[in-house]
Amino acid sequence: MENIHLAKWESRFWAWLIDVLLVGALYAGVAGFFGFFPKLSFIRLDGFGVHGVLMFFYWALFEGYTGQSIGKMALDLKVTDRIGGKIDFKKAALESFGKAFLLPLDCLIGWLAMPGSKLRLFNRVSNTIVIKTKYEEPEGITYIKEKE
Repeated sequence: MENIHLAKWESRFWAWLIDVLLVGALYAGVAGFFGFFPKLSFIRLDGFGVHGVLMFFYWALFEGYTGQSIGKMALDLKVTDRIGGKIDFKKAALESFGKAFLLPLDCLIGWLAMPGSKLRLFNRVSNTIVIKTKYEEPEGITYIKEKE
């Protein structure tokens, strides 16, 4: 029997914040770039919900492919199925929808309806969990950490 360590809400929050800041900076850079060229003004990136759409695709693609966004990689977290296996793009998209568009409601329902489970509503709907990953040394290798 394998032990799976569910990620803490605090770690999940910091991973989310890293992702939001990263995508927000990219969004601001692209929007600023197109703002400098009046002939390209038909390409508008400041419409309602565009940031949410960008976040949705960012999470769905990264988590559907590797199980980890950049924020999750930084904090050793991963989205998996309920037994710790890889998720597909359909599950990643469903799980990401709540995070990108309905996060306050998604969390609130998860906390109230499933207390102590560490699940958001859309984790439950998509049959996914967020786990703490282990960074293990490759087989046959031992890292020696010198004292500072």
